[in-house]
Amino acid sequence: MDRFVEKFLNYLRIERNASPHTLRNYAKDLATLRQTLGERPWEQTDLLALRQFVAQQRSSGLSKVTIARRVATIRSFFRFLHREGYVPVNPALGLMRPKQDRKLPAFLSVEETTRLVEAPQGDGFAPCRDRAILETLYSTGLRVSELVGLKIRDVDLIGGTLRTTGKGRKERMVPVGSFSIQAIRRYLKTLSQVYSDPERALFQNRLHGRLTDRSVRRILNRYLAQISVSLRISPHALRHSFATHLLDRGADLRSVQELLGHSSLTTTQVYTHVTTERLKRVYESAHPRA
Repeated sequence: MDRFVEKFLNYLRIERNASPHTLRNYAKDLATLRQTLGERPWEQTDLLALRQFVAQQRSSGLSKVTIARRVATIRSFFRFLHREGYVPVNPALGLMRPKQDRKLPAFLSVEETTRLVEAPQGDGFAPCRDRAILETLYSTGLRVSELVGLKIRDVDLIGGTLRTTGKGRKERMVPVGSFSIQAIRRYLKTLSQVYSDPERALFQNRLHGRLTDRSVRRILNRYLAQISVSLRISPHALRHSFATHLLDRGADLRSVQELLGHSSLTTTQVYTHVTTERLKRVYESAHPRA
């Protein structure tokens, strides 16, 4: 690996506490840039070369989200090199991200969400686990990566809270609703004493290993099909539904930000657009002179 890239990734891992997923993305983005620049040293890279790289990425058909991430990677990388004295000037200072299309997040109605989380039926391991997963996703607004990372000891069923590690490896405490607590209790009763050890993963597969993000997606898709919801949504939609329903019922934006673990209020504000759009539709359909 390029020594400057290696220093940068070590900085991210040690000082910024970056997740393995973030490190992989940064390494991939910089490898793509290195391949495009060829043999040109980082010290001789200028703004024109970086703009040509971004233009090439656009012409290759990549999404604006991916290009914006690569621009962010480049800017962080050269800011680090300049701060550490490895390059005389920062050539990425004038490098702009592509303007993002503002998409409203997909979410379920309260009725659809209720039907979804109540879809798993039965007293066996799988239905009890699936019900606990769906109830917990909707009750807490956790990211799927946060959900599958939970250990049994992270959940306080008496206090009604759980401890999770989010982006940037930041820990936060999240309240858990009574329906979710009840579902988790029922699920834990299906585990033997060996598999209910506090240090084991909370949500386990049939072999009692940790569930993966992909497994949670398959579980969600199975129950969406069962309740005949036609929307193509990801497990993240339950997080969107969590935030939207809270705001619809009067929760303040700052509280929702804390619950979601967003570092910036701007990230949370997308959900105010969801509720505003809904109000506009109601107004336009109901007001006689709309």
